[in-house]
Amino acid sequence: MLDQNSVAIAVAPNGGRRTKADHPALPIAPDELADAAAASLDAGAAMIHVHVRDRGGQHLLDTEAYRAATTAIRTSVGDRLVLQITSEALGIYRPEQQMRVVLEVRPEAVSLALRELVPDQTYEAAFAAFLETLRREKVTPQIILYTPEEATYLAALAGRGLIPFDNLPVLHVLGRYTVGQTSRPADLLPFLAPGIAAASHWMVCAFGGQETACVTAAALLGGHARVGFENNLFLPNGALASGNQDLVAAAKRAIEACGLPLADADALRGQWGAA
Repeated sequence: MLDQNSVAIAVAPNGGRRTKADHPALPIAPDELADAAAASLDAGAAMIHVHVRDRGGQHLLDTEAYRAATTAIRTSVGDRLVLQITSEALGIYRPEQQMRVVLEVRPEAVSLALRELVPDQTYEAAFAAFLETLRREKVTPQIILYTPEEATYLAALAGRGLIPFDNLPVLHVLGRYTVGQTSRPADLLPFLAPGIAAASHWMVCAFGGQETACVTAAALLGGHARVGFENNLFLPNGALASGNQDLVAAAKRAIEACGLPLADADALRGQWGAA
């Protein structure tokens, strides 16, 4: 039986900016991502959010690099993690390049920053057509929202018939719009304020040492959690995490201590399908 109240933990193990100079256990190569996936699964993760890099370690959107990474991860964990790739531009890629890579890879899931794919109204029609292709290809999009105003804009697009999903999963990013990219649980409140369109399935990621507190607050309010080295390297007690699995385990302990059950990958897929 599907438990719509169970909380999914996603791991974002590398991101597009940090390097091994930031942490030697930051996974970059496909085999490292596969190992991080397995360790995070054992620690309680239901999903992995994947970035790939070029030979110089720089952020990359590339079909073959994604295929190598996703094959390694699937070989390691099978279908026991939802496998989501990023389409993040990082100031390098244009919307048409971002969309083309996603359509070539055809992943199980993809994150899409609304502000990147629809930088102004002239991009709305192309975004709508792209989402329709994802719907047909059974690729689950998760829309990244950096501000409550973006949530309102997404709802307006849906109201004009430009979103071919009943209720897209979203990711609320806490702290990117504050000095130093340090998140606090209160940063979630503007996304949940009266008058702000609410998604039926929403997740939170946070920057800095209060990551566990932020995602636990989200879980208590009906959301889901994304943790990992992409945005944070430290445990709740201030100690440096030895690997991504430590951050997953910290979130698991906190969420379960609040009496909330965890979702596995199949439960997360079911929740997204019911959204």
